[in-house]
Amino acid sequence: RIFVNRSLALEKIKCFGFDMDYTLAMYKSPDYEELAFDLLLEHLVAIGYPPEILAYKYDPTFPTRGLVFDALYGNLLKVDSHGNLLVCARGFRFLKGAEILHYYPNKFIQRDDMKRFHILNTLFNLTEAHLYACLVDFFTNCSRYVNCDTGYKHGNLFMSFRSMFQDVREAMDHVHLSGCLKEKTLENLEKYVVKDPRVPLLLSRMKEVGKVFLATNSDYTYTDAIMSYLFDFSNGDKADIPQRPWRSYFDLIVVDTRKPLFFAEGTVLRQVDTDTGKLRIGTYTGPLQHCTVYSGGSSDVVCDLLGVKGKDILYMGDHIFGDILKSKKRQGWRTFLVVPELARELQVWTEKSELFEELRSLDLLLAELYQHLDSGSSERPDISSIKRRIQKVTHEMDMCYGKMGSLFRCGSRQTLFANQLMRYADLYAASFINFLYYPFSYLFRAPPVLVCSPQLLLLPHCA
Repeated sequence: RIFVNRSLALEKIKCFGFDMDYTLAMYKSPDYEELAFDLLLEHLVAIGYPPEILAYKYDPTFPTRGLVFDALYGNLLKVDSHGNLLVCARGFRFLKGAEILHYYPNKFIQRDDMKRFHILNTLFNLTEAHLYACLVDFFTNCSRYVNCDTGYKHGNLFMSFRSMFQDVREAMDHVHLSGCLKEKTLENLEKYVVKDPRVPLLLSRMKEVGKVFLATNSDYTYTDAIMSYLFDFSNGDKADIPQRPWRSYFDLIVVDTRKPLFFAEGTVLRQVDTDTGKLRIGTYTGPLQHCTVYSGGSSDVVCDLLGVKGKDILYMGDHIFGDILKSKKRQGWRTFLVVPELARELQVWTEKSELFEELRSLDLLLAELYQHLDSGSSERPDISSIKRRIQKVTHEMDMCYGKMGSLFRCGSRQTLFANQLMRYADLYAASFINFLYYPFSYLFRAPPVLVCSPQLLLLPHCA
């Protein structure tokens, strides 16, 4: 199923664009996250962190996307679109009541304070979020360190949560930019990368009705290895699929795009020598060449080379900020967000539907208690038992998804991630492969929504 935020006529799309990581190439969870997590720990120990942290293992049930790390107090927060706190965790301990008020007296954060509050929106951020929890848990419980609100003391040394954040970010950059994560991934593609025979089938059909391009931040060598694996079925049970070079499925291939800079001024567009993986000297200024690979460039260059306008393009990616927000706000591209977590979210929705119905019933019961009262009434209905029941049901619902709850909501309240998804993604689904089950003449129709909706819809409209 594909979910719809804004109506889109598929027959008006002239060009289909793809990111690679976590879009065309889906990584196997939790194996891939475990690999990245272990590499992060090893790097932190190499720069001086206690070797005891190597005992931590990645727990896929703890983190979710859209969490906010508070670099002042070291807490992981789940918030709504306005900055109201939904969940607060210090390490692996979830704070309640007075503990939360100690750090956030108004149960509210200023999300615009980008130096303090850092949003962890991408699938690559899952390991980062879990790592913050592990480090806070370790230093909080280690007798060698004295706990402070903003960090830890060890003799004459003080380690702030801000410096911890900077160390983790530097470790993330090292793991991704040094190539160690990519090297480990390529050593065992079957373990870390999902291979789906429907990918070449769908792309070949898309190419029949429009143009197809790839725009990835990855370098050519890694891109070529991953894509060759995804499109090679010569030795499997799908040997009947005609074998073609993966580059033949695309009209344009751009690597090293440096998104989100790609959607602004971009960088110099250069050709890639596909035999060596090296860049050719000089800026490329010629026409589009079939099966040629380019490096850098910008979204404007893509439109020029393909001869299309922004609204002609449907771009698919997994990164709300790097892929979806920037491509829509700066270029007007139509957008499709890949949300792998949707499969689990829908499963819980189906299996635990009685909890959602109970919460809805409690909301109605609450409304009935106030039904005959107005601003002149002095009567105060006793709603304490209903509030306790709502809290219990909400907690039970959230725990069905994982320790941090649902990606989209906390009870009936939308998360920051859900708000951003609905604001910037025209369409979204667990995988782009869902397009295989829709004709290219399909009209994705968004439901009419009242501004003053009588109640919050817990699930979006799907096509």
